Amino acid sequence: MQDPNPLPWGALDRFQAQFIVKKETGRNYNNYVAKTKLTTKGHFASKSVVKVEWIGSGSLSSKLNDDTELNEMIAKQSVKDATIYVEPTNKAVRIRSKWDNHIAFGITKELFEIYDRIAGHIKSV
Repeated sequence: MQDPNPLPWGALDRFQAQFIVKKETGRNYNNYVAKTKLTTKGHFASKSVVKVEWIGSGSLSSKLNDDTELNEMIAKQSVKDATIYVEPTNKAVRIRSKWDNHIAFGITKELFEIYDRIAGHIKSV
């Protein structure tokens, strides 16, 4: 018999695209951790990105900060899409953004180019 009052938790309608770059990080995990720090203007729906800065303790974040063209590409995105995380795993480095529901989920050509460029920097570190 099915419960007429189901509990409010369970599988959520949330998706996340993760781009995996094969890279042996060894013990240098901190070298491959980076996150965007956004400077924005406006409020709510009109909020837009003015400037992008990468924060992290390793050489990857400084390499990403030096790529002004990449940061200009990211600044043209929405605040949600411009929030990018780079995290190492055992034998790879993951590039990801925030979670989305099934309606908003998707990767544009511009986002793919941004992630591809980040992947190139990861390979060169």
